[in-house]
Amino acid sequence: MPKFKISLFYTTIVTFVFSTCLMNCNTETENQKESKIISMNEIMIDAPVAKKVKEELTIHGDSRIDNYYWMKLTDEQKNAKTPDQQTQDVLDFLNAENDYTKGKLKHTEAFQEKLFNEIIGRIKKDDTSVPYKDNGYYYITRYEKEKEYPIYSRKKETLEAEEEIMLDVNKLAEGFAYFAAVGRSVSPNNKILSYGEDTLSRRIYTIKFKNLETGEMYPDEIPNTTGGSVWANDNKTIFYTVKDDALRSYKIFKHKLGTPTSVDKEVYHEADETFSTFVYKTKSDKYIVIGSYQTLSTEYRILNADTPDGDFQVFQPRERKLEYSITHYDDKFYIRTNLDAKNFRLMSTSENATGKENWKEVIAHRDDVLLEGMDIFKDFLVLSERKNGITQIRIRPWEGEEHYIDFKEDAYLTYTSVNPEFDTELLRLGYTSLTTPNSTYDYNMNSRDMKLLKQQEVVGGFNSEEYQSERLYATATDGTKVPISLVYKKGAKKDGTSPLLLYGYGSYGASMDPYFSSVRLSLLDRGFIYAIAHIRGGEEMGRSWYEDGKLLKKKNTFTDFIDCGEHLIKENYTSKENLYAMGGSAGGLLMGAVVNMRPDLWNGVIAAVPFVDVVTTMLDETIPLTTGEFDEWGNPKDKEYYEYIKSYSPYDNVEAKDYPNMLVTTGLHDSQVQYWEPAKWVAKLREVKTDNNTLLLHTNMDAGHGGASGRFRRYKETALEYAFLLDLAGINEGIMKN
Repeated sequence: MPKFKISLFYTTIVTFVFSTCLMNCNTETENQKESKIISMNEIMIDAPVAKKVKEELTIHGDSRIDNYYWMKLTDEQKNAKTPDQQTQDVLDFLNAENDYTKGKLKHTEAFQEKLFNEIIGRIKKDDTSVPYKDNGYYYITRYEKEKEYPIYSRKKETLEAEEEIMLDVNKLAEGFAYFAAVGRSVSPNNKILSYGEDTLSRRIYTIKFKNLETGEMYPDEIPNTTGGSVWANDNKTIFYTVKDDALRSYKIFKHKLGTPTSVDKEVYHEADETFSTFVYKTKSDKYIVIGSYQTLSTEYRILNADTPDGDFQVFQPRERKLEYSITHYDDKFYIRTNLDAKNFRLMSTSENATGKENWKEVIAHRDDVLLEGMDIFKDFLVLSERKNGITQIRIRPWEGEEHYIDFKEDAYLTYTSVNPEFDTELLRLGYTSLTTPNSTYDYNMNSRDMKLLKQQEVVGGFNSEEYQSERLYATATDGTKVPISLVYKKGAKKDGTSPLLLYGYGSYGASMDPYFSSVRLSLLDRGFIYAIAHIRGGEEMGRSWYEDGKLLKKKNTFTDFIDCGEHLIKENYTSKENLYAMGGSAGGLLMGAVVNMRPDLWNGVIAAVPFVDVVTTMLDETIPLTTGEFDEWGNPKDKEYYEYIKSYSPYDNVEAKDYPNMLVTTGLHDSQVQYWEPAKWVAKLREVKTDNNTLLLHTNMDAGHGGASGRFRRYKETALEYAFLLDLAGINEGIMKN
C-alpha cells in the first residue's frame, strides 16, 4: 500500500501548546521551576558522530557521494541472533542517538510523565463500540480498564444474549513488545474465525484460525500475508494475499481448511512490479473479487463465491490511466470510475457483461464534486462526495427524491461506517470536526431522522463551546487558494504571540480532514493554535488538486505549505519565533523539503518517520513500495525525473546553513520508510549544519511505521514529542484560563 495508508489515518496528529503569558501554575516543584530556565540548547552533551564511509552513486553521468549509505541493513541482518559488524555499528549509532535525545530532554521527564498521564486520563478505560449486526450476530469491540488491547466479541440475534469472546488480544499479546491482530473474518456459517497477527511491526502477518464453538485453534497457519482472508461460501475455502521480498502484495492463494499450506493453490500472480494485489468479497456475498492496483490503473477479476474452485474472470482489462472500483447488487455491478471523468462518475452494468463498452452512466461527472465512494442498500444508493474540500453524504433512493445530509457545520469529516446489511433503511455513519468528538449515528434514509448512538467520551470533562475552529485560505505563489483549517481555545491571542503548529501531508491524494483529537487538548489548553494546511498533493479540492502536487509538479506541495505558514504570520495568528511544523511519512518528506527551502520560517519541526532519501530509495527496487510509486514521484531512471527529484530530495539538499530545532522519529522495523532514511539524514545534518539548534533522533527499537502498539503506551512517544516543542516554546505546566 502507499506510504500514507499506513496512517488512514497514520496516526494521531500531534499538536501543540502555548505562550508563557497564558500559563497558570499554582504549584511547582524545584525541578519544574528549573525547567523554565533550562532549554535543550543550553544542555551541553556531545552529539553522536556517525562514521563516514564514502559511497559514490552514479547515474545519468551524475555522481552523488553518500557517506552514510552503510546504515542500510537487510531484514536478515536486523533479525539475526548474532549481529555482524555492520549491524552492530548501526545499532550502536541508533542507541547513541536515543541516549542523546534522552539526555537533551532529561529536564522534561517529569513533564513528559505529566503529559502522558493527562493524555491517557482522557481516554475512557472501559470503553465499548457501538454494536453492528451481520449474519445474525451483533459484533462488539470493547476495552477493559488499564488493558492495552481490544477484546472482540459477539452476541447472537439480540444484545441481551450471552457474550461470546472471539479474541482477547491482551492474552495474545502477552510476552511481545509489539502485537497487532488484523483482518478478522468469520466464516459464512458463523463457526470459524480467521485473523492475522504481527509480532514485529513489519506488517507481515501470519493467518490463524479459531473454532468459535469450541475455542480451539486450528493447526493451519499461513505466514507472510497481508493479514486478511476471504471465505468462500463453502465454509472451508479461503483466499489470501502474500508478499514478496520487497513487501509487495503480489500473489493470491487458495487454502482449504485442514490441509497443509504447502499444497495451497496459487490463483493469481501479479507479475507487473508496479502493481499490487488484494482480494475481498462483495457485500452481496455472491462474488470473490481480486483487485490489482497502481497509482494510475486498476483491474478486477471476479469468481462466484459458491464455486471457489472455478476460474476468475477479468471484469475490465487494465488500461493506463483507467481507474475503477466495483460493487455488486442484485444482477448488476456499480462502477466508480475516472473514465472520461477526472473527478470520477458512477456507472452500472449487467453482471454478465462487465467490459467498459457495456457501462451505463448513473451519476454524471461534475467539475466541482469529487465522487469518493458508494454504499448500496436494497432501497438506496449512498454516495460519499467531497465539495470545496468538505466531505458530504448523498442519499439516492432507487425510487424517489434524493437529498444530502445536513450537518450544520462549515468544516467537518463525515463517513459511512460499518453497513453490512442490505435490507435496512438505517445508515450507520460517523461524524467529527475539530471541536466535535467522533460521533456514531444511525440515519433513517426515509424519515431523515438522525439518532446519536455514541459520542467519544472525553474523561475529565470537555466542553466544545470553549474551542473555536476556522477556515482560512492562503494565496499560493501561483495564485492558487489553499485552504487552512484551524482550531484553538477561545481566548488565544491573535497578535503574533501565540505558538502555532502547522500540520501537512500532501501526497497520494490523501485528504487531511478536520477531525477531533482528545490528545490535542493538552496543546490547545495551553494556548497553542493547531492548523492543517490542505496543500496540493492531497485530494481535498478534487482530483486536479492531487495531480498538481505530484511528479513534475511536486514542488507545489512544498511551496503551498510555506505559503500557508507565511499567511498565518501575516494574519497575526503567530510569528516566525512561534511557528512550528509537523508531518509524517510522505509528510516527513514535506518537512525535509521546507526546512531546506525556508529554514528561517520555523522555530521547531517534527519529522515523523520521514521519507527523505527520495532519489536513492526510488532507484532501489528491492526496497518495499518503490516499484508501485513511480507514478507518484517519477522513476529516476528517467533523467528528467532524476533531476527533478534530486532538486528537492531532502537528504540530497542538506546544506551548510542554519536549520531550525528538529526532532526526527523512526522505527527500526518500519516497512514503509526504512529507518536508515531518517538516520542518514540526521547524520548528514549534524555534519554540515552551521547552527547550534537542537537536532534529535528518536528510534523505537521495537516498532515500525505506526509506532508502538497498544492504546496507552503509544502516547509515551507523543508525550516526548510534546515536551520537545513545549520546551522550545518556553511552556511547562500551565493550563490556559478562559
